[in-house]
Amino acid sequence: MITGMLHSVTLPVIDGLAVFEFGLLSEVFGLDRSVYSDVPAFDFRICGVEAGRAVSTQVGAQVIPAYGLEAMEHADVIAVPAARVRPAEEYPPELLDALRRAADRGAILLSACSGAFVLGAAGLLDGRPCTTHWRYAGELQRRYPTARIDPDVLFVDDGDLITSAGTAAGIDASLHLVRRELGSAVANVIARNMVVPPQRDGGQRQYIERPVPQTDSDALGDVLAHMGGRLAEQHTVTSLARLAHMSTRTFARRFVAETGVTPMQWLTAQRVLQARLALETTDASIEEVAASCGFGSATLFRHHFTREVGIAPSAYRRTFACQDEGARPAGAPLDERLSVVVS
Repeated sequence: MITGMLHSVTLPVIDGLAVFEFGLLSEVFGLDRSVYSDVPAFDFRICGVEAGRAVSTQVGAQVIPAYGLEAMEHADVIAVPAARVRPAEEYPPELLDALRRAADRGAILLSACSGAFVLGAAGLLDGRPCTTHWRYAGELQRRYPTARIDPDVLFVDDGDLITSAGTAAGIDASLHLVRRELGSAVANVIARNMVVPPQRDGGQRQYIERPVPQTDSDALGDVLAHMGGRLAEQHTVTSLARLAHMSTRTFARRFVAETGVTPMQWLTAQRVLQARLALETTDASIEEVAASCGFGSATLFRHHFTREVGIAPSAYRRTFACQDEGARPAGAPLDERLSVVVS
């Protein structure tokens, strides 16, 4: 059963559609996973200016929407994929009007990459924090000077407006929205089935200005898997570099180039993510959660959690804890209780 404001998602398409962003939004919201998991099926609809009229894509294929723009009238989320950037007056006026109506009634607007230009043409970025692909950020700012554009982040969550950077950042923004509205367990199931990380923080850099050094991606991938599977253990840059068969300096440099954060920042973020899941889905004490996630003490855990999430662990649990049979009793080991949703 869907408990958050995420029952229905409508995806409007226009000519010049970018197939990757169209695909990722369809993958997150359009597949019915309820047949093999507890993830609810969304009421997902693809619409166009005219139902049944083919829409061109950037790769020569066509998409034929089953619905017209009336499908947007009652959707909880309007997910706008990337499309060829064009002058504002060339975006379909019927679509812009439908987006304005959706915003007026409080629907959540989610854009992927250059989908932000569609929202801008509808006047929905004025005065709002937002982002788009770094390559288009300057043009978006020129067109909509009052928009508060951050070109360096993966996505920006401004409540009923979520905008994402280029390509894969749309996955991060979509999973973030699922997590925000439906919780960690649902987002993690979708992420596992997509074989992607359950969460990259929106504040991570979306690109690196200097060239990325040549690196053994498999080696770093093994290190990330090692860290992610052993969050309760203590790790140092030296020990991780040894695992990657690199010098400490080379490993640290390549890690930042690949991920946009330092090894310890990445590790802390993953520990906080695991802690959020534990707080949502178990009744383990703060001390138990701190220990299971690799924080040396409850005090250190509270410090990092509050800095990353914005509220204290106890306040987070009061807001997001599941109130159902999914939370195991206190007597069960924490690893067992977490295995319900993370195995």
